[in-house]
Amino acid sequence: MHRESADTVPQGLNQPCPSSTKSHVATTLLPAASQSLSDQAASTDPPAERTGQRQNRGMRTRLGCLSHKSDSYNDFTAILPDKPNRALKRLSTEEATRWADSFDVLLSHKYGLAAFRAFLKTEFSEENLEFWLACEDFKKTRSAAKLASKAQRIFEEFIDVQAPREVNIDFQTRELTRRNMQEPSLSCFDQAQGKVHSLMEKDSYPRFLRSKIYTDLLSQTQRRLS
Repeated sequence: MHRESADTVPQGLNQPCPSSTKSHVATTLLPAASQSLSDQAASTDPPAERTGQRQNRGMRTRLGCLSHKSDSYNDFTAILPDKPNRALKRLSTEEATRWADSFDVLLSHKYGLAAFRAFLKTEFSEENLEFWLACEDFKKTRSAAKLASKAQRIFEEFIDVQAPREVNIDFQTRELTRRNMQEPSLSCFDQAQGKVHSLMEKDSYPRFLRSKIYTDLLSQTQRRLS
């Protein structure tokens, strides 16, 4: 009888458990499950917490880098084409003052260009000047063999959608430039370059003239004469 009863137990597994049995199972399993969840939480929480801490530290580091992007005279001297002392000896107050005459006067002066680039870096918009300079260099290309490859590099770096240093131009100008790429010529970037030049002249250039970089520079040249 005992053997037969034991043999029939598996068939009874599909039958509902008595309430007393359910209560016993629940009281037996719940502490174990609770302990298991507690152990799991204990094993997963510290790494998650450490990950959050690392992310917070990374964010603080990035914000710290942004805060160090200062609009100051030192930002200009850090990227001068010559040594700062030598450059400032060569730069007169009259020359620096003439940068305010027109945007093209500023771009045509070696130190004016360096100062404007330093200012754009503080605004995180130096790609506009770099594109304009790349176009100026491109128009000097004399080798037909190099023309297409140079044009493609400029397009991929500055013009194409999601380019690494994409400039702010309208859709029509972008598409016109894309069509020009089918048969590249020395003028294929003219419209895009003109748009970027106009943007810098109307937007960035007036702010540069009011910036600490420019006013500090003028003060330095004037102090040298006194």
